[in-house]
Amino acid sequence: MGRSTERGVSPVVSTVLLVAVVVILASTVSVVAFGFTSQVDEPAPVVAQSSGQLVRDVTGGTDQIVNITHEAGDTIQVANIEVAVDASDACGKRGRLVDLPDNAVGFGSPDQIEGDDIFDDYSPDGGALDPTTGDTEFSAGDTIRFRLTNGACPLADGDRITVRIVHTPSGAVVVEQTLTAS
Repeated sequence: MGRSTERGVSPVVSTVLLVAVVVILASTVSVVAFGFTSQVDEPAPVVAQSSGQLVRDVTGGTDQIVNITHEAGDTIQVANIEVAVDASDACGKRGRLVDLPDNAVGFGSPDQIEGDDIFDDYSPDGGALDPTTGDTEFSAGDTIRFRLTNGACPLADGDRITVRIVHTPSGAVVVEQTLTAS
């Protein structure tokens, strides 16, 4: 009896090993066949430090100017970023600037704004989004400037908005600033 029990262990062990080999081969073939390895995104750049301001328009208007300054970290191509503004707590709206930089100084074209159009003259004074400066990068020392129009999104003192700079190839948020209107 002891001898027949010992013979039964060998087929069970070999079956388990055979199943393990088949599973490993199937996994390898599926990765190659479906191209999962080609879908690995490049890593997101790192903006180690940034600062932001939300200030009244200095020309005497009631609009708000947003300044987001890249203080330290990796350089990012402006064509690879989007700017998302969440003012839902302040005026109930959210908007996004896409397909940057703009082809003209001043107002963004309608196809460059997703969500609510709360933007006005989004690069009023040569910030990193202004293509006429010849700078196509958002790097340390650069500032992204745009204006939130009071007509579309009135902000009172103390209202808060959140601005996110998104690296589009990786989908990562590289800058997030919560700003308070003053």
